[in-house]
Amino acid sequence: MTSFNLNTHLDEIYASFPEGKRKPIIGITANFWNGEATMAKAYYQQVADAGGTPVLIPPVNDKDIIVSTLSGIDGLLLSGGADINPLWTGEEPLPQLHHINAQRDLPELLITQLAYNRQIPILGICRGIQTLVTALGGKVTQDIETAMQEAAAEEPTDKKKSKRSASEAEPSRPIHIKHSQDGDRNLPTHSVNVEKDSMLYRLYKSEKLYVNSFHHQAVAETGKRFKVTAKSPDGVIEAVESSEFKPILGVQWHPECMETEGLRLFEWLVAQANNFHLAKRLHDRILTLDTHCDTPMFFHQDIKFDQRDPRILVDLHKMTDGRQDAVIMAAYLPQPKMGESFSSKVHFDVNTPMEYADFIFDKIEAIVRSNRKYISIARTPADLFEDKRKGRKSIMFGIENGIALNHDIANVKHFAQRGVVYITLCHNGDNDICDSAKGCDTNHGVSKFGEKVIREMNREGIMVDLSHASEQSFFDALEISKTPIVCSHSCCKALCDVPRNLSDDQLRALAKKGGVAHITLYGGFLRKEGEATIRDAIEHLNHAVRIMGIDHVGLGTDFDGDGGVTGLADSSELINFTLALLKNKYNERDIQKIWGGNWLRVMAQVQALTK
Repeated sequence: MTSFNLNTHLDEIYASFPEGKRKPIIGITANFWNGEATMAKAYYQQVADAGGTPVLIPPVNDKDIIVSTLSGIDGLLLSGGADINPLWTGEEPLPQLHHINAQRDLPELLITQLAYNRQIPILGICRGIQTLVTALGGKVTQDIETAMQEAAAEEPTDKKKSKRSASEAEPSRPIHIKHSQDGDRNLPTHSVNVEKDSMLYRLYKSEKLYVNSFHHQAVAETGKRFKVTAKSPDGVIEAVESSEFKPILGVQWHPECMETEGLRLFEWLVAQANNFHLAKRLHDRILTLDTHCDTPMFFHQDIKFDQRDPRILVDLHKMTDGRQDAVIMAAYLPQPKMGESFSSKVHFDVNTPMEYADFIFDKIEAIVRSNRKYISIARTPADLFEDKRKGRKSIMFGIENGIALNHDIANVKHFAQRGVVYITLCHNGDNDICDSAKGCDTNHGVSKFGEKVIREMNREGIMVDLSHASEQSFFDALEISKTPIVCSHSCCKALCDVPRNLSDDQLRALAKKGGVAHITLYGGFLRKEGEATIRDAIEHLNHAVRIMGIDHVGLGTDFDGDGGVTGLADSSELINFTLALLKNKYNERDIQKIWGGNWLRVMAQVQALTK
């Protein structure tokens, strides 16, 4: 019997501490009808039964409200409802188009795109699957029946005859099924065929599901961000999932009405939302540092660092979306070939490599000055932690290619005073310091001048970076340097045998001297054939950990220098790296080390020895 004494209920809440167990917050897009935002009980009840906390998202087209909503949820459920206005995909409405819901369209399309950018797990149901593909580059069939009739009319005559022959041989084969049932909403009325390599198959362990059906629209084209994972017997797309290893799934049927069978999809969403919540909180506690990006290579295009600029992979918006704290931006200096001048290799009017590096650092400082509330130049580990405490992003300076020194040892001190934290001794070609992994053995390793450079870098507190160096240069530098050395963006030769990668012997020697090697996201260093993905990056990391130990690894993306793979395509996706680390059973202490802790240990050692 229900007690109507409020204190009795409060006493139950306060009888223990904490007052309740936290459950992932699932935002559910509300329907809009007759001037009211509404929510069918089945949606929020299934979320609650799956272990989530359902909250209603009204269709409000206000960017501040949308952004604030996204900051408070761990997962997004796009609910069913009326048709989407086809004008959003550049199509005119057909006569068969049903009622559209203009009040919902723009807010839901915006929240879907922004949730996608923030890596928030998403489940789309009926209209929700159509919202997913519309927001993210796909298209919707306005009316299934019309589309099938048009497709049949366009078929060549001989193909129609072939179909009739097949039909005569297999009279039970359906040509078209009813997708808008008249029965109870929890009643399955047709089957769908499920792809084995899909989240849906892993959830249901079956290649055939029986579903309810209340739609006359469907996904026509998934776009590049999705792949089809289920179809009805007449070929209508019934489910899609992310093709980028993200927790995004859409189904055409209504699992909220299918009780325990439908509950599995809601349990999947809540589980993914819980993982995302854990990753977010982890990023709140640890410092996340990417040790190599080449975004300054795009400065000649007048990039907008305070906008979500599609020309670059690292900007303030993307760093915020991916919950990235800091990045080391490299002044990349191309290596001139015999007979070439340096000035002919770069976009800006400079005479020497040193002038070019200084020019790049001036540009970065100008970006920081115009966004000083949100970003800062950091020179030490202490600077990084102070920026994080104050809610700012950090940029550190690096140099990629020691030709920036202009063959003048005094310039090591100059760049130390500018705040440069590492110098990559060479790039893709031998220089006056050492030989490159893609060089011609000009110096037979580190040159006499190179020895002086390394020792001066030790004195001035600049880290010695041996990414791009030849194997002989690597071992020479390891012996010369009085401080641990780093490889800011390199992968494992045992998994991908290319000159730029590090052998197991190099990895062991590096670890023995206290150094670190940071896995990079250039596809050609992760695998020799096929498209590289986040899974390859994790495989290289795991291998490096097995060879070196957890204290000597990290991540240097090489974003904007051809780095970026499926699942880790830009800074907005870097929280996916954390999710993958959690999935691979790395604990918080391990993840803190990988995300920059190991690098900062070496940086502190190097900077502590300055004269």
